[in-house]
Amino acid sequence: LLDKAGLRLLDDIVNNTKIMTNIIDDLLALSRLGRQQLRKSSIDLAAMARQVFDQLQEQEPEKDLQLTIQDLPKAWGDSSLVHQVMMNLLGNAIKFIKAKEKATIEVGGYIEGRETIYYVKDNGIGFDERYADKLFGVFQRLHRGPEYEGTGVGLSIVQRIIQRHGGRVWAEGTVGEGATFYFSLPKNED
Repeated sequence: LLDKAGLRLLDDIVNNTKIMTNIIDDLLALSRLGRQQLRKSSIDLAAMARQVFDQLQEQEPEKDLQLTIQDLPKAWGDSSLVHQVMMNLLGNAIKFIKAKEKATIEVGGYIEGRETIYYVKDNGIGFDERYADKLFGVFQRLHRGPEYEGTGVGLSIVQRIIQRHGGRVWAEGTVGEGATFYFSLPKNED
């Protein structure tokens, strides 16, 4: 039998084991991205964003989350990988707007030259743009603490997926006002 201190330590061990499992799973997913063959097709990104948002919202029923989907050009890419991008970007937006009374997320896109640019914008806690280059590095987290769970690998996965498609990623943000994460995909020239 364990006393209170022993039970607390056991809880810490169990919680840290769960965190390590998530980190290992994310690192394995990141390493597999380089070997996975791309199966490109036309993607209705608006429908995908809505589906992902609805799925994530079910996990956060107490939050007043609002999603606006602007005009979204069709995407050209591997549907399962682009789904992972949307899952990570929308999941991050939801995670970092927890403190807002009215949480708003906007997804949009536009064509510029030979690429299509998409964005996920939120009115959350934002970030200091001086550190924007760190956002996409493995374990480079700008926000820590129990209220901002995560492994620090999600945006690295986003970057790797988009780079495999021949695109790019970047972010803009203002502390206390929100963030916008962009990614581009080459247009289908067929």
